[in-house]
Amino acid sequence: MRFLIIIPAHNEENNLSYTLESLENQSFKDFKVVVVNDGSVDKTPDIIRGFMARDSRFETVNLEKSAHQPGSKVVSAFNNGLKTQNINEFNVICKFDADIILPENYLKTIENAFQENPTYGLIGGLLYIEKNGDWVYEGNSNKHHVRGPMKAYRKECFLAMGGLRETLGWDNIDSVLLDNLGWKEIVFPELHVKLIKVKGADYTIKPADYYGRYFYFLGLNRFLTYIAASKEAMKSKSPDFFIQIVKSYENCRSNKLELKISKEEQKIVNNKRWQLLKKKWLKL
Repeated sequence: MRFLIIIPAHNEENNLSYTLESLENQSFKDFKVVVVNDGSVDKTPDIIRGFMARDSRFETVNLEKSAHQPGSKVVSAFNNGLKTQNINEFNVICKFDADIILPENYLKTIENAFQENPTYGLIGGLLYIEKNGDWVYEGNSNKHHVRGPMKAYRKECFLAMGGLRETLGWDNIDSVLLDNLGWKEIVFPELHVKLIKVKGADYTIKPADYYGRYFYFLGLNRFLTYIAASKEAMKSKSPDFFIQIVKSYENCRSNKLELKISKEEQKIVNNKRWQLLKKKWLKL
């Protein structure tokens, strides 16, 4: 199988070389890397050129600087990189971040899994962050969900679900859509991916506003949004947090902000959420 790896990068001079070196050191060698330089003003372009000069598998795409928006910006950069490639030449489409370090068997493990299991549509490992000199499990998501920094899609699955959506919540929308199409999302816990930079550190959006917008762009209806907002408020032990999340969500609704998923896909997302709610909270 052949891998197409697309890496959006904005001002990643402190991290990108580690990511690209971990790709160079992979035991599996049949891949192409496209680093999308998203308007960097630091030495990110120099790092990319250095790898291109010594390894023909590395390419780059240069974009003008765009405003930072959680979710949509990174997928927009990814899609711009994807447009430059003939997808028919590849079997696996990867969206990786520019601040991760992959174990040397990462691609080989994924290739073997795809070869042996035709229903596998999305594969990844688990994210680890450094704390007090040790690498520990990040823990920001359940261990059955492939996080955004390290997604590897079977091409047929990627195309069937319509690719990645340029919206907040894209890396949960993909999981719901591929599952609805009969594909499986698989996490290999033995694949420890080191995350160099803490996610969300450069977001300017406030947490409550983030959640409200996230629930809206995910396509959740009012009922499920209010339940989700309640859960987040309980975690933070703040009733006001619930009010602020709901306010953000309702503001998106009143302004009729464009969704990147269809009405039918919204139904799929809400049905999936409702099924999970019944299973986890209502014990039905």
